[in-house]
Amino acid sequence: METNEHAKPDLEAVRARLLARAGELGWLEGRGAGEVAFASREAEDELIERLLEQEVPAAEPTDEDCRRWYEQNPRRFTAGELVEASHILFAITPRVPPERLRAKAAEVHAKASRDPAAFAKLAAEYSNCPSAAQGGALGQLGRGDSVPEFEKAVLEGELVGVLPDLVATRFGFHVVLVARRIPGRLLPFEEAREQVRAYLGQRATERALGEYVRGLAV
Repeated sequence: METNEHAKPDLEAVRARLLARAGELGWLEGRGAGEVAFASREAEDELIERLLEQEVPAAEPTDEDCRRWYEQNPRRFTAGELVEASHILFAITPRVPPERLRAKAAEVHAKASRDPAAFAKLAAEYSNCPSAAQGGALGQLGRGDSVPEFEKAVLEGELVGVLPDLVATRFGFHVVLVARRIPGRLLPFEEAREQVRAYLGQRATERALGEYVRGLAV
């Protein structure tokens, strides 16, 4: 039988493995490794946290690791970057199947891509956003001004004009026009160091935790 190596773990099974490991270490106060009933979920959580602190030490990335990642990801540390953007929103509603909505959005996207000068007219005709009254104009957007999926599409790129793909968010499908990009200021490494260290440490710890739990199942 084939197995899916990327299947999500059974969280209850993971908890059971961790508690069994605590039993092997003699932490269950007289219970056997298979006798892991606790008075409360909180008591289990406290024991699991203690176990992981002991057996999976927190990762400490070096300054060299931090600087390398910082240099490879400059956009994450650019402050004050802005885009001037407009959109045409095809909002998700219970009455319209998402497939049909996407198809209509793709049709309008093709029109806008062929004739960007008609974008405002298309927004006024098709957009389900109040910005339709201004030709879809959203003004200047910076980080934190829109939902993450929209922000990623408009800020993490260099393109100006109609973006080549629809942008899907929790609100629906967007045809997006970036009219102008205003560069920001790259934070010096000295200012970004602790942010990078925390991110890399968390990522390394999560990886180590995954390897540790998988090792318990062997």
